[in-house]
Amino acid sequence: MTSLNMTPIVKETNIADVPVRRGKVRDIYDLGDEILLVATDRISAYDVILPTAIPQKGMMLTSVSKFWFDFFQGDVLHHLMEVVQDTAPPGLEAYLPQLQGRTMRCIKTEVVPIEFVVRGYITGSGWKDYLNTGQVCGIDLPAGLQQCQQLPEPIFTPATKEDVGHDENVSFERASKIVGASCMTELRDKSLMLYNKASAHARERGIIIADTKFEWGKYKGEYYLIDEVLTPDSSRFWPADEYEAGRDQNSFDKQIVRNYLTTLVDAGKWDKTPPGPELPDEIVQKTSAKYAEVVDRLMR
Repeated sequence: MTSLNMTPIVKETNIADVPVRRGKVRDIYDLGDEILLVATDRISAYDVILPTAIPQKGMMLTSVSKFWFDFFQGDVLHHLMEVVQDTAPPGLEAYLPQLQGRTMRCIKTEVVPIEFVVRGYITGSGWKDYLNTGQVCGIDLPAGLQQCQQLPEPIFTPATKEDVGHDENVSFERASKIVGASCMTELRDKSLMLYNKASAHARERGIIIADTKFEWGKYKGEYYLIDEVLTPDSSRFWPADEYEAGRDQNSFDKQIVRNYLTTLVDAGKWDKTPPGPELPDEIVQKTSAKYAEVVDRLMR
């Protein structure tokens, strides 16, 4: 694998004459029968892509996804063909420096248009829903839960996939009307299974997976696990030795960036709209180190 310390920052990739769709972090190239998922070093907060990149972030996210795809081998089908390292896909040799270590070559599937969210703890949008209704996505929860408390058992809380803004939590019944009850039932059960298996692995390494989202696609009549898997960008990872219900938790993600930006918002220096502010070097380095810590813990 390419040394992370020698990796140039990649904020955006550009491959001539190949259709591309850019997300907040990933550049997704359509090669016909396959796609390239390129994890850049971009970082976003409050749904705004910031002008400052986080060194090595894309390579770390890619290595974590590959780890989990390998970890789940035999449990589910998945779309990962290979991570681009020393050899570029045919015809793209000139672009290897942009792709190396941060690109997954993947089977092209028909994406199921639902986010398959599994929650083991009550936090985030789930906590807000619970305070208002006592439910999350139509699921009744026990009264008197504290913020960030572990749930009696993990729950499946689907969400719609939105191109702009936040995904919307929906009930199982509503999601079933979108993609079909048999699809939802099968992928709910698989998502819960993967979460439970991953949570046990992470907990042994001092990490709580509070919640995560999975994405699925269909290929030749079978469902495949797709996109990124159980990364700090798609999951809430908490240090187990600092966990305490009843309050916000420290986390292994971009919390350092969010905390810094909150100080700017509170001071009236930024209104959460583009363009985002530049990040100080100290915040950048601390964030990169936090990503690196969770990668090391999960993969050791």
